[in-house]
Amino acid sequence: MDIIVGIIGLVIAIVVIAGMWKVFEKAGEPGWACIIPIYGTMVLAKIAKKPMWWGLLPLIPYVGFIWSIWIINLVAKNFGKGVGMTIALIFVVGWPILGFGDAEYIGDGEVDVASFGTTTPDVNMES
Repeated sequence: MDIIVGIIGLVIAIVVIAGMWKVFEKAGEPGWACIIPIYGTMVLAKIAKKPMWWGLLPLIPYVGFIWSIWIINLVAKNFGKGVGMTIALIFVVGWPILGFGDAEYIGDGEVDVASFGTTTPDVNMES
C-alpha cells in the first residue's frame, strides 16, 4: 500500500513540475529554473513582471506566504487569467493547466497588470 501511495505522489509531482517547466518556457525563461529552489522563485517573480529580488520575499517568516500568493496572482494575470487560476496555482493543480493549456504569456507590456479585470464603460458622449 505504501508503494502505491508513493508512486501516485511521484506521478503527481512529475506532472506538476512538467507544468511549471512549460509555464516558465512560455514566459521565455528557462524551464529548468522551476526546479532550483530559491532561483526558481526569483524567476517566477520576473515572470510576474516584478524585480527578481521579490522572489526572496516569500522567505520572510510569517508574511512570506502573502508574498507567494501575490506573485502567483501576478503570474496568473500575466497569462490573462483571473482569481480562479490563482487559486488553482496555489493548490498546484493549475500549473499543468496553465503550462499545457492554450494560455499565452501576455506580460510583455501588452497588458497593464494593475488594471487587469477592471472595465471602463464605453460611453458615447456624442448625442
